[in-house]
Amino acid sequence: MTTDIMEPTTEGIGARKDYHALNAQLNLFAADGSIQLDKDHEAVEAYLCGQVEPQLIRFDDLETKIDYLVANDYYEEAPIRAYPWSFVKDLYRSAYAYDYRFATFLGAFKFHAGYSLKTFDGNNYLESFEDRVVSTALFLGRGDEELASSLVQEMLSGRFQPATPTFLNAGKAQRGELVSCFLLRIEDNLESIGRSVNSALQLSKRGGGVALLLTNLREQGAPIKKIENQASGVVPVMKILEDSFSYANQLGARQGAGAAYLHAHHPDILAFLDTKRENADEKIRIKTLSLGVVIPDVTFELAKRGEEMHLFSPYDVQREYGTALSDLSVTEHYDDLVANPRIGKKTISARAFFRTIAELQFESGYPYVMFEDTVNAANPLKGWINMSNLCSEILQVNAPSVYDRAIGYQDVGRDISCNLGSLNIAAAMASGDLGATIDTAVRGLTSVSELSDIDAVPSIAHGNELSHAIGLGQMNLHGYLASQRIHYGSEEGVDFTNMYFYTVTYHALRASNRISIQRGRAFGDFENSSYADGSYFEKYTERVWEPATAKVRDVFRDAGVDIPTRQDWQELSESVQKHGIYNAYLQAVPPTGSISYINNATASIHPIASKIEIRKEGKLGRVYFPAPHMDNDNLEFFKDSYEIGYEKIIDTYAAATQHVDQGLSCTLFFRDTATTRDINKAQIHAWRQGIKTLYYIRLRQMALTGTEVENCVSCEL
Repeated sequence: MTTDIMEPTTEGIGARKDYHALNAQLNLFAADGSIQLDKDHEAVEAYLCGQVEPQLIRFDDLETKIDYLVANDYYEEAPIRAYPWSFVKDLYRSAYAYDYRFATFLGAFKFHAGYSLKTFDGNNYLESFEDRVVSTALFLGRGDEELASSLVQEMLSGRFQPATPTFLNAGKAQRGELVSCFLLRIEDNLESIGRSVNSALQLSKRGGGVALLLTNLREQGAPIKKIENQASGVVPVMKILEDSFSYANQLGARQGAGAAYLHAHHPDILAFLDTKRENADEKIRIKTLSLGVVIPDVTFELAKRGEEMHLFSPYDVQREYGTALSDLSVTEHYDDLVANPRIGKKTISARAFFRTIAELQFESGYPYVMFEDTVNAANPLKGWINMSNLCSEILQVNAPSVYDRAIGYQDVGRDISCNLGSLNIAAAMASGDLGATIDTAVRGLTSVSELSDIDAVPSIAHGNELSHAIGLGQMNLHGYLASQRIHYGSEEGVDFTNMYFYTVTYHALRASNRISIQRGRAFGDFENSSYADGSYFEKYTERVWEPATAKVRDVFRDAGVDIPTRQDWQELSESVQKHGIYNAYLQAVPPTGSISYINNATASIHPIASKIEIRKEGKLGRVYFPAPHMDNDNLEFFKDSYEIGYEKIIDTYAAATQHVDQGLSCTLFFRDTATTRDINKAQIHAWRQGIKTLYYIRLRQMALTGTEVENCVSCEL
């Protein structure tokens, strides 16, 4: 075996300075007042030629390369040997022939810094983008040549991109898990708390973020073994979890990250929220753990009437109802809970509660919010959804586990994992066959579910085995709308969002139905879902869905994308009722951070934060990213999130939400003149519009003025 290993040269060091300087010119207007987009293209070439190519290990031929990577424990052998060698060679050959090009410097940098396989000492690259794509496709294809080939085409074209854990790890011998996120519920006993902390460590070591439900823990001062004032409440558990996540990470590639969710009517709710105050005592202050609050409809109604809200002891609720507080509709049972003298309770002002949330969101962006009744009204499965995840887009039913004194499982419950990947809306609309793109994406994500090894946490493995849940997401909505000369949040923008998600939902369900037919089985408990009795499909079969504006009709027609008809839905409904669907959950729209940069896509379905986004990338310092699809002739369509305002963002998300079985990471943006009252108004508007969850609240910070930084693009508000 021979390899060609080139050491970095002084020319490479000079080029590194050049690419950074070239990228920085994005943020400076040219003499004619235009944005220097071409400088970023030059930065890409300078970076690849000066920094990447000298550190790339080359091999005489593909067979030598694969043998080396397998023999030296860089690649797993089994995913490659699952195919004829002739097919593997042809797949690599076709990938290299695609002649992939990074559209931006940040995209190229993100890939090589975070995804490309490197030598164990970190000094050299072993993969190009095409190599990582083929390795991922072979791994997810599991010997299916058609699926592997389709995945390569979808990824290289930018139409579909697996989420970071999958794209980072697939095919590597030294890797974490492929799963994006996990959700664990904790019950009101030390065995459950101890096992959940261990599970959080295990999951954090392996991959995605971990969210934990604290709603069922008895409040501070509650009795233990009938002795009053013994329970410590939720805050000490939060501190343990925060320390756990800071300790466990995925081979240093991804830091551990966690979130804790608590119901609004838990007696510790104010103490829970106070942990995020800037002036909180260090003994209780939570710095890195994310917080989420579950709010039912009744809380809004109480605030509207200016009434007190009752907070209910989880211990007493469990004892009286035989049901955990997290599994109870507080809206439905509120009056009974208030009237029951055997349930301990205290009261706070409902309006003061919402003011507290707004104050904290103003300070820190937290807490996330899950609108409990909205979520469960849209839930297609039997069961009650009581929490979300680290990015607030995963919404699935769960079930408790029971442990023995040695914290072994007596009864394995149902916890949640989700496998994410996103379509690039612009590329998907231009694919020529949107249905085929979605079919490949669903099959690829289903492979992620089936290939995930999460036996270290049996409740997660059990939930995954039952549901095969996936989260097909979307990104680049703003970029695509702007490319079509449509303003984000306009009537046409909302209309497109509605019809696009309507179409995606049809194809995703059809793909899952086909898998179910091929496998001869549906997801666990399918027979008790609204898919099985056909009620899920009524909103699509009882009326015609079509674009409300001529512009959007033209967009779909010109792209050659057929909008599903009532007849299409009727036939799909019949097939699903007969054969089932394989995936209990199909869609979730995550924030799409790094993969958006790699795919030259605006993040998720929210508007851009800036025409030229500024990011800090480690030792490299400031890096500039131009809004995808932006040129100097369409700048008017690239108003940023703060200019667009929360109302249009909420209206856009509401149009998508009605078609998505799980949730969407919805971040709201406010100008620096916003008040807590504005945040309260946004929460109410989101709730009334049917939004399921709210992710971060972002306030624009005072920017540098043009007089402080001359000729600065990002400084112009």
